[in-house]
Amino acid sequence: MGHSADSNDAYVHSMSRLIKATFNKNSVAAPLPAKSERIEQLLSKHTFDVLHVQMPYSPLLAGKVIKAAPATTAVVGTFHILPFGRVNMAANRLLARALQPTLKRFDEIVAVSPAAQTFARDVYNISSDVVPNAIDARRFLTKRSLKAEPNCVRIVFLGRLVERKGVKQLLAALAQLQSKHPKVASQIECVIGGTGKLAPALKQYAAMHKIDHLVHFIGFVPEADKAALLASADIAVFPSLGGESFGIVLLEAMASGAGVVVGGDNPGYRSVLGERPELLCDPRDTAALANTLFRMLTDNQLRRDIHLWQQRAVRQYDIAQVGPKLLSYYQSATDKRQRGNA
Repeated sequence: MGHSADSNDAYVHSMSRLIKATFNKNSVAAPLPAKSERIEQLLSKHTFDVLHVQMPYSPLLAGKVIKAAPATTAVVGTFHILPFGRVNMAANRLLARALQPTLKRFDEIVAVSPAAQTFARDVYNISSDVVPNAIDARRFLTKRSLKAEPNCVRIVFLGRLVERKGVKQLLAALAQLQSKHPKVASQIECVIGGTGKLAPALKQYAAMHKIDHLVHFIGFVPEADKAALLASADIAVFPSLGGESFGIVLLEAMASGAGVVVGGDNPGYRSVLGERPELLCDPRDTAALANTLFRMLTDNQLRRDIHLWQQRAVRQYDIAQVGPKLLSYYQSATDKRQRGNA
């Protein structure tokens, strides 16, 4: 319901303007206080069966909507973050106190992963079931794009160029590969897609460590081009340092047909890749990340085996599989409301 500008979309209702803020090592949009009158007008005009709230939420917007929702409207919540670091965790403990009055209004609460489920329990004292994030796999079906250098092995990163996403650690691993395995490194083409405040420093790092001939920073990637870029990857690498409650970018890469998908060893990414621990490593351990990349670069059979496993595994996250599970929670929540109002 928060929006940066008025929308003509009949299904989007702008209740508050947004401001940029930093949370969980990310730049996020936080709502300004919403006017209670506008919320009440919206809720009186539309009869909502379910109010689905992304958690944790702002007491200045979602909290007001929850309070104003009629007794007949079911409230469902999804925990979908995992704080990165002690400061963010402490902030959530304070937020949990502020949200206590409205938390009692929820009929059903789910979490996108075991990591998010543990966070909900330990910080908000809330029990939840796990319903993973979903993707529409059809959006990522694409013919595998041709690489500029067909004889190279392409490594792709796509994401924000911020500290938490581990791009510097990826560059450090590439530098180590070039030092220890120059012949293998000479066959690498690394494409970095995305924007962020670290972009200048990362380019400088690549130049200083003499890997700038291997690494290409392509900047912002439009949504329409994401699948083709990910599909072009022999190895898609997402070396996040933490703060991940799930791994939606891993699923997008898998669904696009990337050769293999490698991730940082954090709780959220573990929920997707945990069955294949060789695909997870601590990016802060440069040698471990370099060794993981070297193994994937040189073992073609392993890449083929993992690719087949990932193509099977990603199917369980398609909206056709996850959607009915979420709808069952909507049904349960509305049933509780009806019984309570009988």
